[in-house]
Amino acid sequence: MTEPTPTDAVILVGGKGTRLRPLTLSAPKPMLPTAGLPFLTHLLARIEAAGIKHVVLGTSFKAEVFEDYFGDGSKMGLEIDYVFENEPLGTGGGIRNVLPKLRGDNIMVFNGDVLGGTDLNAILDTHTKTDADVTLHLVRVGDPRAFGCVPTDEDGRVSAFLEKTQDPPTDQINAGCYVFKREIIEQIPEGRPVSVEREVFPNLLAEGKRVFGHVDTSYWRDMGTPEDFVRGSADLVRGIAPSPALEGPRGESLVHPGAGVAPGAVLIGGTVVGRGAEVGAGARLDGAILFDGAVVEAGAVVERSILGFGVRVGPRALVRDAVIGDGADIGARCELLRGARVWPGVTLPDGGVRFSTDV
Repeated sequence: MTEPTPTDAVILVGGKGTRLRPLTLSAPKPMLPTAGLPFLTHLLARIEAAGIKHVVLGTSFKAEVFEDYFGDGSKMGLEIDYVFENEPLGTGGGIRNVLPKLRGDNIMVFNGDVLGGTDLNAILDTHTKTDADVTLHLVRVGDPRAFGCVPTDEDGRVSAFLEKTQDPPTDQINAGCYVFKREIIEQIPEGRPVSVEREVFPNLLAEGKRVFGHVDTSYWRDMGTPEDFVRGSADLVRGIAPSPALEGPRGESLVHPGAGVAPGAVLIGGTVVGRGAEVGAGARLDGAILFDGAVVEAGAVVERSILGFGVRVGPRALVRDAVIGDGADIGARCELLRGARVWPGVTLPDGGVRFSTDV
């Protein structure tokens, strides 16, 4: 009997990231700085640490950005191939689209916008021990009502794929990581949109295929919204979410080389200050993400917000639960609250936007 070939990894990174606009107008979501590194770097580092060396990226939106940054993957100890998707093919179609580049008998597939902490080799072990056709990583969550649920029997075999409900029968949800036998990918229809969640997996159950779940309570977060993006980045900084790509001790803030933080500034809550960014005296940053070159001037407050490349926040401004696009200029004493989004290059004059009546 021949030995199985090494496992391949596939990462689906073709989405437009519309929920994170305006940041994703200039960069794909998996390339946005997260704890100071492109988000995809953290996943690739976990894949490499698990001993998987060949990775295929299924790209579409701004595809060139990935190859320009990661190249052939050798700097990370990986071999990376790229497959472009001309038209949106969905999760299943995207997996089928990369088939010509796959080498292994088992293929580990990742959604490119999930921050996770599970043991990847444990998932592969479950796949092997159960002789599964497909193994899904299922994570237990405190409130599963916002997600589709995936119940399993006493042997770990998946029994159904359920849509969102106010009374879910299980706390197990699809964590966006799968292991496929190659032959299952070969059977996915080619050249048309296919959803693994709504078409491939239910069909496999109906055909009696061996679909199993690897269930755990590991760290998991979908990074698709500004709130989750901020939380995920902060969790990386504070060591709550693991990443082999981050070196050194974890703490309340991460200040990158070349950044400047004036005396009296307060940085807490997993704040990230990017390269060349500046934080003025008396400024308070709580759960803030400053991309490279952003400036927060004296006395300003930035909470649970993302400041794009080269953003300036003027003195005594308040930015809370907001997203500020690249190069925007927020004038002194402005107040941006509760989901405010400022598009790239926009200038707000001093005191030009406020929620309170005092000046």
